[in-house]
Amino acid sequence: AIVIKVADHTIEWREGMTISDLIVEINDPYPYAVARINQTYISRPNFDKTTIPDNAEIYLIPMVAGG
Repeated sequence: AIVIKVADHTIEWREGMTISDLIVEINDPYPYAVARINQTYISRPNFDKTTIPDNAEIYLIPMVAGG
């Protein structure tokens, strides 16, 4: 099986999987602002249309409120 790594999760990769699919799969309701796939950053509006390559390393970066 081909897998992708997300923090301390290992998820089975499937063809056409998007960042949005991944967030559903790890059952994480947190509102992430940005994802990093290997060395590429993707913003939230593109989560639905950005597919994840096999053997990717993914970092989900949360929104940070400041003031």
